[in-house]
Amino acid sequence: MATITFLGTGTSQGVPFIGCSCRVCTSTNTKDKRLRTALWVQSETTSVVIDTGPDFRYQMLRAKVPALNSVVFTHGHKDHVAGLDDVRAYNYWQNSAIDLYADAFTEEVLRREFRYAFSDVQYPGIPVLNIIPLDGQPFTIGDIPFQPIKVMHYKLQVYGYRIGDFTYITDANYIAPEEMEKIKGSRILVLNALRREPHISHFSLPEAIALAKEIGAAQTFFTHASHQLGLHEELEGELPEGMHMAYDGLVVDARY
Repeated sequence: MATITFLGTGTSQGVPFIGCSCRVCTSTNTKDKRLRTALWVQSETTSVVIDTGPDFRYQMLRAKVPALNSVVFTHGHKDHVAGLDDVRAYNYWQNSAIDLYADAFTEEVLRREFRYAFSDVQYPGIPVLNIIPLDGQPFTIGDIPFQPIKVMHYKLQVYGYRIGDFTYITDANYIAPEEMEKIKGSRILVLNALRREPHISHFSLPEAIALAKEIGAAQTFFTHASHQLGLHEELEGELPEGMHMAYDGLVVDARY
């Protein structure tokens, strides 16, 4: 079994959105404060983070993540990779490289954005990284199994992941039937739900609810939420049975 902590549940701009005075952005409810989307997956022997967005350093401090074996990336957009440099603290304490699981597009982004970390000249103190290419096949980190799930983020293929009976899908607006088969039977499902209105590259809340009903997980949590979606408390009151808004700090378990 693995314990899964939601490090962030917000969209690329986070909540509150800079300069906005709407009732979500000015809410005093901590569940309306959303850092950029990321997960921490931990077992008794293994610690993995899914995505290192701009809030990565604070997320690690807030969740008190003591060790990090690997980072698994969903894709290479800035709100999912920008904080990678701060893994160097774990390089220091663990005296080892951090494995990065990334597809070809994400690897290209990482090598471009953090080219100093992949240079032939290794300046002291830079991140020490080891990229492991993803090809869509299942893999295991320590004792934690990962089943990649290919989903579409507009025209970009990104990865969701199934870990035992837990499935995590973020930054998607389409899932092909063959990939849906990999999700079915999940006990806990996490889906992105950006806002109520349709969006070019993300599921809207109505679309996410319809997809969740089709999959039929016992519990569904919606993540990657913008301030446009509304207040956490009000959303909780209107969602169908078994469906909830995820929030920063939420903890669930994955059984495998």
